[in-house]
Amino acid sequence: MNALKRHQAPARFPVLAALSVAAVLMVLPFLVVALNAVKSPAEYSANGPLSLPEGIHLDGLRDFWQRVDFGRKLFNSALISGSVAVLAALLSVLNAYAIGIGRVKGRPWVLAFFVLANMLPQEALVYPVYYLSKQVGLYDTRLSVIIVFTVIQSAFGTYLLSSVLGAFPKEVIEAARIDGANKWQVLWRVVVPVSRPTLGVLLVFFFIWTWNEFLLPLVMLISNDNQTVSVALGVLQGQRLMDATMTNAAALLGVLPAFCFFLIFQRTLTRGIAMGAVK
Repeated sequence: MNALKRHQAPARFPVLAALSVAAVLMVLPFLVVALNAVKSPAEYSANGPLSLPEGIHLDGLRDFWQRVDFGRKLFNSALISGSVAVLAALLSVLNAYAIGIGRVKGRPWVLAFFVLANMLPQEALVYPVYYLSKQVGLYDTRLSVIIVFTVIQSAFGTYLLSSVLGAFPKEVIEAARIDGANKWQVLWRVVVPVSRPTLGVLLVFFFIWTWNEFLLPLVMLISNDNQTVSVALGVLQGQRLMDATMTNAAALLGVLPAFCFFLIFQRTLTRGIAMGAVK
């Protein structure tokens, strides 16, 4: 056994070295952006983007925050992304419970429909969503974006959870029904607690995916008070109103909230993936 471990130990070093190099390559651009965000325009022009800052200049961060009303944009993105994450996870659970455990008729065709809906490019949804939102009076409202992305994200969530709940132990459900639990009680007291790791993964993914969305919020949210962080960044870049340091400041402020959210829920994501692998 010891000889086997000694034989396997050298084989791990290339893998660790490759992972270390990959981690450096992924973190390095973020560090460059962070360093350039705290430089002055004159220092950036004189020393270039790869030099270390001589001091901390927050003028670029402050100017960008005030110019786009970043606090308002941050609130809009957090509200939309958080609402979509919760509502899409809830809708996915309800759909998957009916498909995976309820065994609705034509289950393969229903799952195929959700797969096709998940593969549909958003460019094909722009005009129908724009037209329908105009007809019902929801255009240029955060509610319209929440509804659209809840449906889009729940298509993937339904497909994933249906596969998980399709293998759910029938003995557990039968035992709960023998104890007098109805369908809703089986769902909320048995199925949801067991599926909590998978739901945690979906919540994290839904939040980050919605936060990074650009096309549909750009089309649906035209007023400045309703725009998200990604839309504000794209619009301001298109107007060419920022210097290099403010551009880096905008990139840093745009990615930092999602990065912090990922770090906070990293353990939830890791636990959910590990539980799925064990199952």
